[in-house]
Amino acid sequence: MTKKEQLDQLDALMSMCSNCALRSSCLRVVPGEGNPEAKIMLIGEAPGKKEDETGRPFVGAAGKFLDEMLGTVKLKREDIYIANVIKCRPPENRDPTPEEIETCWPWLEQQIEIIDPEIIVTLGRHSLGRFFPNMKISETHGKAFRKELPNIGKRVFYALYHPAAALYNGSMRETLIKDFRRIPKILEKIENGK
Repeated sequence: MTKKEQLDQLDALMSMCSNCALRSSCLRVVPGEGNPEAKIMLIGEAPGKKEDETGRPFVGAAGKFLDEMLGTVKLKREDIYIANVIKCRPPENRDPTPEEIETCWPWLEQQIEIIDPEIIVTLGRHSLGRFFPNMKISETHGKAFRKELPNIGKRVFYALYHPAAALYNGSMRETLIKDFRRIPKILEKIENGK
């Protein structure tokens, strides 16, 4: 089975998931989208209102800024894979609970396993916290880390603020763009075995 077929099969299973209460309060499951062969996987926090309506990740205002950041390093959505830590929108866009994140973890774990990205870019504190519970986004943004995880092996992670942060705080915009522009250099180092 190709990676695309595996992801399609996984998406179908996710769409039927009702392992937590979020499924009953959202319109649809938002699995993720992008290139199944992507070297870069971006992982956000949770779907918002627009994502819940469309079933696609990062399509609201934060998604437009994400597209802009991708453009600064000559990438498009088709070049990467985008998913969220949780797959259903929390009511009123509240933060996902630790229990919700834990319940959704097997889905994300399987996505990472199938895509096998060279770098995982965490977007925001909930995404960072899923992989590095004791790290603070304010101290780790713009830094790359290696970590070995059960089922998904040794990975390189790169921490970024969530694109939505730039919408609420204009000074974050330049920080995010600056941090984002480092991704191709980090990828180059990984590919050169450094």
